[in-house]
Amino acid sequence: MTTKAAPSTLSYFTWAFIVTVLGLILGAWLGWQTTGTLSGMLTVFFICSVLAVLEISLSFDNAIVNANKLKDMTPVWQKRFLTWGILIAVFGMRIIFPLLIVVIAAHIGPIDAVILAASRPEEYARIMNEAHLPIAAFGGTFLMMVGLTYFFDHEKDVHWISFLEARMARYATIKGVEIAFVLILILVFSRFLDEAESTAFVHSAIYGLLTFLLVEVLGGLLDAQQETMSAAAKGGLGAFIYLEVLDASFSFDGVIGAFALTQNLFVIAIGLGIGAMYVRSMTIMLVDKGTLAEYRYLEHGAFYAILILSVIMYFQTLVHIPEVITGLGGAALIGVSLWSSIRYNRREALEGAHSHG
Repeated sequence: MTTKAAPSTLSYFTWAFIVTVLGLILGAWLGWQTTGTLSGMLTVFFICSVLAVLEISLSFDNAIVNANKLKDMTPVWQKRFLTWGILIAVFGMRIIFPLLIVVIAAHIGPIDAVILAASRPEEYARIMNEAHLPIAAFGGTFLMMVGLTYFFDHEKDVHWISFLEARMARYATIKGVEIAFVLILILVFSRFLDEAESTAFVHSAIYGLLTFLLVEVLGGLLDAQQETMSAAAKGGLGAFIYLEVLDASFSFDGVIGAFALTQNLFVIAIGLGIGAMYVRSMTIMLVDKGTLAEYRYLEHGAFYAILILSVIMYFQTLVHIPEVITGLGGAALIGVSLWSSIRYNRREALEGAHSHG
């Protein structure tokens, strides 16, 4: 009886590679159509490539957190998230979300927003940049709650940075400790903004906090309802909604940051869409290969990266921080956590060999 060979690492990225080729061809064609020159075509091709790399580097932690939630979901809901969920992520967050901001900010219809993006990209980019502060406050708050909830957990017994994480796990028994921490940070940052910006920052941050709490409550209610219908049903619609809102929060930074490279909405959609496919591939690979269980500190690195990203989003309301720093910072943290995990595994293997010897 032959056993089915485990898929190779590269095979997980087949669709991502196909979308990359198609996306870059489309980007090059778009560059030729809009400029009519070879240099213009190559410029758009290059921007699409840079945006894809930027999105991938910003999304390592996103993939790890997705995998962490997905491993507890039923196969049916896993499949739904990796098909419908990724479509919502690519088209919803990378195309519809930037249009929606302009619709709300400029008080125009969706079709007018598309026309504005195509005919007056500089005006479109200006509206997007003006909306940066409330988006950063909302997304930063949501992500900060995601990160803090992971560390403020009294049942958490695996610690990477022990002196810090052990204390956080111990203080988790205090009700609402992470909410209090976030509210203090909101008040501190609002002090550095002028009156109008401060009001917008506080309101948006509170909405981010409320969204996190509502998603948690809704997720708990929906999943509890499913469990009464079937004991095996675990992590269904509630977990799906949680992952979609989480992905949206991760995307805020990439979408806004993309306007620093180009003002063309369609080029942004191609570049970030390519990146989103790699996130999907990485997520599937992490779940299938059980990488999170194999490398015990990888998850910790991802959640630290989330916390740093959330603080950077807050700081971006005061000063401009290049997206390269955000992406490289997160990737570096995950790299260090992976290295720590490998060292731990080697140490355990050596100790096991000595005890048997």
